[in-house]
Amino acid sequence: MPAPSPRLAARAVILRDNRLLLVNAYPDGRSDLWSAPGGGVVPGTSLPENLAREVHEETGLRIAVGAPCLVNEFHDPAGSFHQVDIYFRATILSGTLDAAWQDPEGIVTERRFVTRTELARLRVKPDSLAQVAWGQGLLYDPLEPIVR
Repeated sequence: MPAPSPRLAARAVILRDNRLLLVNAYPDGRSDLWSAPGGGVVPGTSLPENLAREVHEETGLRIAVGAPCLVNEFHDPAGSFHQVDIYFRATILSGTLDAAWQDPEGIVTERRFVTRTELARLRVKPDSLAQVAWGQGLLYDPLEPIVR
């Protein structure tokens, strides 16, 4: 049986007041791993449409999606999981973070803006997230092992 195709996801790099928006995408706080908001792509919709939907579901924010800034791959070396994330710069159009916001899928349980110093003390993926958030241009972050 052939290996499944890589999963495609879109993620947002959102800076507000020089703070980066992060989400903890593990139900019931089962992990201390943080990432940029976003998620899997639904076929037949553009990457920006998917990203705007995912960010709203996870945070309650409405965004404008800008240019791509990172292509990141990760996989499970012991299995067949392989995902390609395309990160886009984005800006907030409306909404505020509210601790009472409920992700309809129940995956994201926390969301917050962090400084670069705070980010350095957190467990985050991908490894290049700080470089991308406070940098410029388009980066490629090659295959990383999945983190649980």
